[in-house]
Amino acid sequence: MNGLIDSKEYKLAPAGFSVAHTQPLPEFSTRLPEASAKASALKKTRLGLISDGLFYLRAVLVQVFAAVLLISTAHYSKADASDYLATKPQTQWLQLAALVDDEKRPMFTADAKKSKTSWALSFDNDLLAPGHRDRDYTYGTNLTYSGESATYAPISLKTPLAAIDSFLGVQKLSSPHAIDNYSVEIGLYGFTPKELERTTINETDRPYASLVYFSSAHEQIDTDKNVAWNTSLTLGVLGLGIVGDLQNAAHRETQSSDAHGWDHQISDGGEITGRYVIARQAYLATGSHSVELKSTVQASVGYLTETSWGLSLRTGKIISPWASFNPDLISYGEKSTYSNNTASTNEHYFWAGFSVKARFYNAFLQGQFRETDFSYNYSDLRPVILEGWAGYTYAFRQGYRVSYVLRAQSSEIREGDGDRNVVWGGLIFAKTI
Repeated sequence: MNGLIDSKEYKLAPAGFSVAHTQPLPEFSTRLPEASAKASALKKTRLGLISDGLFYLRAVLVQVFAAVLLISTAHYSKADASDYLATKPQTQWLQLAALVDDEKRPMFTADAKKSKTSWALSFDNDLLAPGHRDRDYTYGTNLTYSGESATYAPISLKTPLAAIDSFLGVQKLSSPHAIDNYSVEIGLYGFTPKELERTTINETDRPYASLVYFSSAHEQIDTDKNVAWNTSLTLGVLGLGIVGDLQNAAHRETQSSDAHGWDHQISDGGEITGRYVIARQAYLATGSHSVELKSTVQASVGYLTETSWGLSLRTGKIISPWASFNPDLISYGEKSTYSNNTASTNEHYFWAGFSVKARFYNAFLQGQFRETDFSYNYSDLRPVILEGWAGYTYAFRQGYRVSYVLRAQSSEIREGDGDRNVVWGGLIFAKTI
């Protein structure tokens, strides 16, 4: 009877034998046989392994694609400094320098008639780093617009930034002949704990946190002293649901698990925040045209309050000015706090560096004024953290530029599940118009 009746208890009656209606009828069980249940469980396990395998395969393929995209482009053209520097005196091309985050910033040509604006788009994700780390600084993206048009952008924080710079006397730090550059930036980024499927709070791990922001930046390049001063003002909102919604939408497209704890994020529902940053960069002579080294001292007040010192270098076919290369000014998803004014040219180089940060306040871990379900006290965090990075950039003569970066940060939480290093990768695409 298809295995539904226990043959030991209910035997078949001989032919012609009548069964009285008063005889108890057999009870049929809807439970699957043990062998069938095991087979079903085994099938689910295999499907799960296949799904995990496909996810890791996609992650590896994305990383391989990024590396191949950057390195293989060298097959099509070679960087040649002569076509750019031969026609421009050393002082003049140094004055083209601008700032921050060459890798995450747009560029300009020297001739305003040929190029008045530029843009840069960057995307960070743990998927772009070796191994699967869907936690901590989990993703971020931003768009930066800089150049002559950005200087007079209708929506900008240039006026309040100038007021703060004037109060602090920043303009007096550079010579009267310093080159000024401006940029505006919009972006968002988020943080998650390790256990994304968990709906309750794990008070030994980091809390969910996010920021949606708008920023304006100003850079002064002192070509006489080979020093660049960078300032930026950022206004944003903590705790908006859009960051979590975008993450879960991407997870569904890649058949990954949703993050279920965004309702417990820092300042859930939204809270206004801000930050002011000032940085001084100095060129350090190396005696080599293919190796460039500089130091950076930086301080900020706001949702990240900290001071830092770092060194960065790049090596390869370098044509753009030293001040246009600034990966040491990055703060998580904020990669274009200042403008870049480099002419379109063909170059390619590797770059790396490190910074030491003394952090006094981190709103993404400690919360702000609005009541939050879970946050850390300052005593629960390490006051000093280290950050390092390595990347590769390829710039095309047509004005396109593409970069890949791998960044790592030492653990900020003293103990518990959140006591771990943070690693992420990033892709940056820029175009001079």
